[in-house]
Amino acid sequence: MTGSPPAQHNVAQQHLDLVPDALLAGRAADGDTAAFEALARRYGPLMRATARRLTGTMADADDVVQETLMQAWKQLDSLREPAAVKGWFLRIVATRSIDHLRKRRNHEALDDMENRNGAPGGPRTQDPESSAVNASRVAALKSALAQLPEEQRRCWVLKEFNEMSYEEIALTLNISPTSVRGRLARARIALARTMEEWR
Repeated sequence: MTGSPPAQHNVAQQHLDLVPDALLAGRAADGDTAAFEALARRYGPLMRATARRLTGTMADADDVVQETLMQAWKQLDSLREPAAVKGWFLRIVATRSIDHLRKRRNHEALDDMENRNGAPGGPRTQDPESSAVNASRVAALKSALAQLPEEQRRCWVLKEFNEMSYEEIALTLNISPTSVRGRLARARIALARTMEEWR
């Protein structure tokens, strides 16, 4: 009977969709792909929405979700609290989204500099000295960001590049809004010191 396997599959799928996170995560960590797929179905839309908010494009969001699921599958045995799998997924999404943003910003900065420097097809909008100063400023900011502790850098990128609220950042990184404020304050002080000569 050709109709029975899909029907059985649908029943099994519906059954798994009712299983608590902790049990699914535990089974997935033991290699149960159906349990992992149930978690992916459950939190895929939320991960995609978060990635879309962070990266600004659906294409990047889809890439981020794919990368998140691959990383999560490989690292499931490192999840200490299976019931916290949702927050764990979102932390990976945030990290992957920031990586995508960083890559995109680097490409955009390079394209921008090429255009300003009169690359073929690009408008020459600045003289060479201004272009050099801008390139140096971009390089200095990248260097200053790279020197920040990872948690401060994440908060700063989410706030400054994505204009997220303290509450949204807290939810994305699974920390309190107070921690977000503290990390942002420290990041801004460090960046202000490093970028002093560009003021």
